[in-house]
Amino acid sequence: MDPARIATPHATTPTSRRRAFLALSASLAAGLLAAGCSSAPEVKKQDAPPPPAPVKDDTGLLLAQNRVSAGLVKDHLFGKPALPGGTLGEYEDQGKKYQLFIIETTSSQNAAILLLDFKATLTDPAYIAYMGGYFGTDAGKPVYVFAKLQYLAGVVGLPEDLADPIARQLAARLQ
Repeated sequence: MDPARIATPHATTPTSRRRAFLALSASLAAGLLAAGCSSAPEVKKQDAPPPPAPVKDDTGLLLAQNRVSAGLVKDHLFGKPALPGGTLGEYEDQGKKYQLFIIETTSSQNAAILLLDFKATLTDPAYIAYMGGYFGTDAGKPVYVFAKLQYLAGVVGLPEDLADPIARQLAARLQ
């Protein structure tokens, strides 16, 4: 008996070697074909930021007395990334210029969250308990800000003693 034949469990005839070679070649070809068919990984496109929500025109809620102009700010009122757009009124009384603003949200909870976001930007904010708001300074200007119902509103540019009665009048109009 041939020792090479005993060591190999399969017959080593030319036909069996050819079959083994063809089977191995077919397996390799199928593996390479499958690997070659896969496409490059998809690169996710960065989505553009969603457009800002439409801003409701609340000019009719602003005080009419001493108003010089009014308009809408589409997004980021006062340039603050945390604030959406809103209605902004420009006022002048006895040489003092100031602004009133109103941001209408979808709920009182959203208005309260915006109030806290605005408070975080104020220097030395003081809580005004009877209004549920804050008085402080922002970019060197005095700011009186409060939330009522679904609104965030306030007065910018007047000291607290002058801003308070105007803020109360504004709050009375927010229904």
